[in-house]
Amino acid sequence: MFWGSLFRGVKLRTRRSEVLVPMPEIARLTESTEWIDLEFVERERTPREIIEKGIRHHLAGLSLSNTVILLEELGVNRSRVAVHNWVQKADLQPADGEAPDRVAVDQKAIRINDEQYWLYAAVDPQTNRILHSRLFPTYTIPIAREFLTELLEKHDVADAVFLVDDADDLKGGLRRENLSYRVEIHGFRNSVERVFREVQRRTSSFSNCFSHVDPPTAETWLQAHAVWWNHA
Repeated sequence: MFWGSLFRGVKLRTRRSEVLVPMPEIARLTESTEWIDLEFVERERTPREIIEKGIRHHLAGLSLSNTVILLEELGVNRSRVAVHNWVQKADLQPADGEAPDRVAVDQKAIRINDEQYWLYAAVDPQTNRILHSRLFPTYTIPIAREFLTELLEKHDVADAVFLVDDADDLKGGLRRENLSYRVEIHGFRNSVERVFREVQRRTSSFSNCFSHVDPPTAETWLQAHAVWWNHA
């Protein structure tokens, strides 16, 4: 279930206001977090369980500030910087080895501080799982080819049909890589559009995600968010 479709929740009291936290997210505090690699925890003074909760709730939709407040409700005082560093150190990336017969691909503008970057993403429209995502400073045919090459290295998609809109960079990149594609505005391409809507919701709702950070830091967060998305 997508975060944007959750309307019922519980209130988390903050110092100045109350924040609505969806009940399914609270209920999932005890769910498996095997997808979070906590090898870096050996150098942390915070219990693994708390780090897992902080990472999962921030990626699911809580701002850094509200994640800190949630942890305080659990009796643990940690800073926004600490939660941010947990996500960065976990180095979460979507798993390799998928073999879908269709792949929806697209790119969208993402603002980091005052500069514009382009987020490329590939999604399996059957499962809505993010296969690969990358952040680039521009969008061109060579950039699209670089993204597609990385996708091919991670997944068995050489024989898949790629679903694209009318973007010249993606169509050109697919032709150069000898990959089959079909221009499709709606239908199965809606899966990748849902991914971009969620990213845009997160970056507009919680401006601290992509403010005062460099592009590699933003890309690490986007990769980690993709892993959460695939396990949500």
